[in-house]
Amino acid sequence: MSMKRFIFCLSLSLATPAIAAEEEDGKSLMQQGAELFFKGLTEQMEPAIEDLKTLTEDMGPELLEFFSSMGPALGELLEEVEDWSVYERPEMLPNGDIIIRRKPDTEAEADDEGVVDL
Repeated sequence: MSMKRFIFCLSLSLATPAIAAEEEDGKSLMQQGAELFFKGLTEQMEPAIEDLKTLTEDMGPELLEFFSSMGPALGELLEEVEDWSVYERPEMLPNGDIIIRRKPDTEAEADDEGVVDL
């Protein structure tokens, strides 16, 4: 065995117990730490997940109906618009119409006839 290989094996054998020290249940400290981390994360997220579940149960049928009726039209709109960053957020008018305005600084992109290519 070459000296480099011997030193590598020796350093690996010395480092391994520190990295993968096993407790009574056979899990390394890294495994135990990861399990504790995900357990804590799950406990912290549980109230938010329950709220989301309740919201989905309440709004699920309405959202399903909305997407089944409006989905194709929204799909066409998404295909037409190349860059959403040049538009303001959608606005609902008092009569229920929804409009999406171009941002003022993008008006310069309109051609001479005042037509804007989407």
